[in-house]
Amino acid sequence: MDMALLKRLIYCIINLIKNNMKSALITGITGQDGAYLAKDLISKGYKVYGTVRRSSTPKLGRLSLLGIQTKIDFIPLEITEFSNVFYTIKDIKPDLIFNLAAQTFVEVSFKHPILTTEINYIGTLNLLEAIKITGVKSKMYQASTSEMYGEVLSKPQNEKTPFNPRSPYAVSKAAAHYLVSNYREAYGIEASTGILFNHESEIRGREFVTRKISYQLAEIINGRDIPIQLGNLNSVRDWGYAPDFVKAMYLIINHKPDDFVVSTNKTTTVRDFFKLCAVNAGLKPEFVGDGINEKCYDRISSKIICEVNKKYYRPSDVDYLQGDYSKINKELGWSPDNDIQVIAEKMVRFDLDVLAGKVNNFGI
Repeated sequence: MDMALLKRLIYCIINLIKNNMKSALITGITGQDGAYLAKDLISKGYKVYGTVRRSSTPKLGRLSLLGIQTKIDFIPLEITEFSNVFYTIKDIKPDLIFNLAAQTFVEVSFKHPILTTEINYIGTLNLLEAIKITGVKSKMYQASTSEMYGEVLSKPQNEKTPFNPRSPYAVSKAAAHYLVSNYREAYGIEASTGILFNHESEIRGREFVTRKISYQLAEIINGRDIPIQLGNLNSVRDWGYAPDFVKAMYLIINHKPDDFVVSTNKTTTVRDFFKLCAVNAGLKPEFVGDGINEKCYDRISSKIICEVNKKYYRPSDVDYLQGDYSKINKELGWSPDNDIQVIAEKMVRFDLDVLAGKVNNFGI
């Protein structure tokens, strides 16, 4: 066969494959969940589009760490601007849309409630309206949160547990959650939600308490003298592993439209998570005192490694969250693979390796 003809044939085959690839659009692709989800979708053969804000320099560290930065088509998108969202959906026509873009930090939502609402609620509304008006046959996944349960009305929490939000963040996500249900019923849009309980990993943001603990403990091992400052040590959370949870997202979006709790069904206090991380860092933690006066000592060095600081108490706190993942387990066969002990070990080991220069964490 003529070489030029062979090259042209190969080129045509490659284009044919690309044109027939399923596509996925991920808002919030630079975050923890977005990065892990993108990696999972790429491994499944999807063409992945990731949105980044127009006015900012994209923080691609997580994508670089996972080795997928060059495998993603980045799309400038301001999710609060409807025309931008509309034309993005109209032009790309993605098979799947994962809305992970959000202002996710509860503490910040008290300081910036309007911004939080615009991103979390209006952003979701823009996506749903764009799907409705364009008529694209995209399936949509909405990232809902266990924070919507707030001051819980029953234990554990499942898909039928009433919401009782305790922060502007939780209120905005609850409103967005109801929007998805409304558009699903009113317009037949194939939109689902995952009510995800806390999920952590090595690439969690350092502003979140779990990564704050693992990273600053690694700093203490490397000579830091300042104790870690924490808020309510009695807060109880259902903590899972982010790579496990993004697998649930994929199962949910490819199921008939519905709502699913994603959790581990187990609980851990902030204090006990700290203990797990400290032990994995080679320390011997011992907590003494009560309330604002509680401290943690390392029995090996006798140094204070943790203190309670009222600065980190929220104006209205959520004390207890425990999910019940029975529905997703029964209908989709999902269950978590990693427990809190494994998660703590992974996170501490990663941060120790980062500070030892063994891992390039790209600034995350």
